Amino acid sequence: MKTPTVAAGLVRSVVDYVAHRGADATALTRSVGLTAADLEDQDARIPLALYKALIATAKRLTDDPALMLHHAIDTRIEDMSVVGLIVHTCPNMAESLVQLNRYARLMVEVDVMDGERFTVEPGPEGVWIVDNRPDPNSFPELTESSFARFESEFRHEFPERPFALKIEVTHPAPGHAATYGEVLRCPVTFAAGRNALLIAPDWLTQEFDAHSGYVFGLFAERADALMAELVLADSLRGRIEAYLLPILHKGEVTVEAVAAAMGMSRQTLYRRLKAEGVTFAEVFDELRCRMAADYLAARKVSVNETAYLVGFSEASSFVRAFRRWTGRTPAAFRAAGGALA
Repeated sequence: MKTPTVAAGLVRSVVDYVAHRGADATALTRSVGLTAADLEDQDARIPLALYKALIATAKRLTDDPALMLHHAIDTRIEDMSVVGLIVHTCPNMAESLVQLNRYARLMVEVDVMDGERFTVEPGPEGVWIVDNRPDPNSFPELTESSFARFESEFRHEFPERPFALKIEVTHPAPGHAATYGEVLRCPVTFAAGRNALLIAPDWLTQEFDAHSGYVFGLFAERADALMAELVLADSLRGRIEAYLLPILHKGEVTVEAVAAAMGMSRQTLYRRLKAEGVTFAEVFDELRCRMAADYLAARKVSVNETAYLVGFSEASSFVRAFRRWTGRTPAAFRAAGGALA
């Protein structure tokens, strides 16, 4: 099973906020085994379990049990993730919810990402934005930050208009329950049957001044690439490729060894790869081809060195394999500019 992750930019934002509050940010990251280097790239992935542990320590260091409510209200999503940039370049709120659902897992991966994280449900009092995250009470801080984030973004953009009219949460009232009303500025019902936020219907058609189709396209292109990486990491093929890359130079790898590394039998590995429409031989062969093409295109190693790096003991065998993969010799491939068809 794949380990769920969160964006490093989200983690870094919490760390920076803790430092802003006067606590020791270095002690915070060290407490969960993270370094500043782990958080440099906001699109890097951090295990969700580490994020949970970091929040627990952060609340203790700041002596603020409502830290995640305050963090979400006081920070901006566009400063921590491309998801925020996309949301802010949408033409209106309805479209921003569509894009939020599309890219939500780039912020935090949860099981519901197979469907929609947030759904809109009309009611007699207005429109409810429902958070469909499963088992939400196992991480109530994520519920806190999600609803506070909605309130924060609209409070910044439209300070003269109240956004949240009412909020329902499934977790029981915590010790800092009174802070919910103070921060969110609306009634909050605890131990409810769902996690939902009530807004006026006209918010869904609210136009955003910062809308830019061109800029949206640029951000969406980046987000799509990141989503593709996550999808690959979800697949067995992606896990196998990640396992093979550091040992590719060793040459042939047995299916039994790979299956054992994946925690399954050879038969299960074959069956699951078949369900993904690929065989183990194809995964191994295509990875070798892709890496060889990358090495050759970079022009930093020779053909002989490339052969070694992708696991061939003899250059002649590599040349034959490369011709089978691409229809060209390594030298012709490099001369043509080093691009796979």
